[in-house]
Amino acid sequence: MKIGLTYTGTLWKHENYVRWLQGGNGDIEVIRLDAGLGNLADLQECEGLVLSGGVDIDPELYDGPMAYVKAPEAGFQTERDLFEQAALQLSWEMGLPVLGVCRGLQLINVSCGGTLVQDLGETGDEVHENVAGVDKQHPVSLVAGSQLEAMVGHETGVVNSAHHQAIDRLGEGLRINCRAEDGTIEGIEWEEPADKPWMMAVQVASGADVE
Repeated sequence: MKIGLTYTGTLWKHENYVRWLQGGNGDIEVIRLDAGLGNLADLQECEGLVLSGGVDIDPELYDGPMAYVKAPEAGFQTERDLFEQAALQLSWEMGLPVLGVCRGLQLINVSCGGTLVQDLGETGDEVHENVAGVDKQHPVSLVAGSQLEAMVGHETGVVNSAHHQAIDRLGEGLRINCRAEDGTIEGIEWEEPADKPWMMAVQVASGADVE
């Protein structure tokens, strides 16, 4: 089995995802999909796509202000954004399942016409943003009747958190499946999944060591 994984931009973070996805199963091969390699075609060999975390998405893709608190000092990675949007679109055309994590959730929302809260502010960051590489943890509530609730089998839980951005306006065709206590959207899925490829996106998975 081959799973396509977008490159986070940091090798050790990427390897965290690889270990998480393989879970010790040597039959799972993780294919690195990287804008720098220009290897979108490799996705055609895969049976699923994981959109990983990383730097903030270029605000031009959702008509947001270019200057904001905690905007990346090194600039945006527009090439990566466009590459991953193309990977997402190709996955949907191929009928592949897609999992978005953190930035991956935000990319899916933007790709469906949604927008982002560019920074959660001092109060929000205190709850959600990691500090010195250490994730926060906070409670979440799952939406009754959602696919995520059916998968997890619980109405509440505790998740790792390492983000300073979040969904603002929800993208077309999406529904919220999970929220933090402060109302921050922590997960999305298809509103009408019956005629679409499987898709799930979360800010960070419970207990995961990925970013």
